[in-house]
Amino acid sequence: MSGAEAAVRARTLALLQADAELAGLVHGIFDGVPARATAPFVALDAAEGRDWGTKDRAGREVRLTLAVHGAGAVHGAAEARIEAIAATLRGGADGWTVVGARVDRTRTRFGRDGGWRHEMVLRCRCLVGDG
Repeated sequence: MSGAEAAVRARTLALLQADAELAGLVHGIFDGVPARATAPFVALDAAEGRDWGTKDRAGREVRLTLAVHGAGAVHGAAEARIEAIAATLRGGADGWTVVGARVDRTRTRFGRDGGWRHEMVLRCRCLVGDG
């Protein structure tokens, strides 16, 4: 994982875990899928990075997948809260500056056991420095 991917992942995890409203909607917020957890919970999943530099500054576009795991009815409250938190990601992040952040794509999958997984791909555009 490159520096930008790690920085965005750490900043996202910190913001999600610090949000009291989201904490009231889920049983936990994890970096990766935990070995044992009770639904609903949020897990940071895959991170993908690609070049997004300018003529005079290095940059990366980071796509981070967040997954809300649940069972029973799909309510959407946690997903809405995550979208609101994503809007606050701009700013310094461990040597990088997040200059743009938004939810780029969503997908819901249903399991045979009644569980579901709502994936949200967060796109962050970052430039080196000021973080």
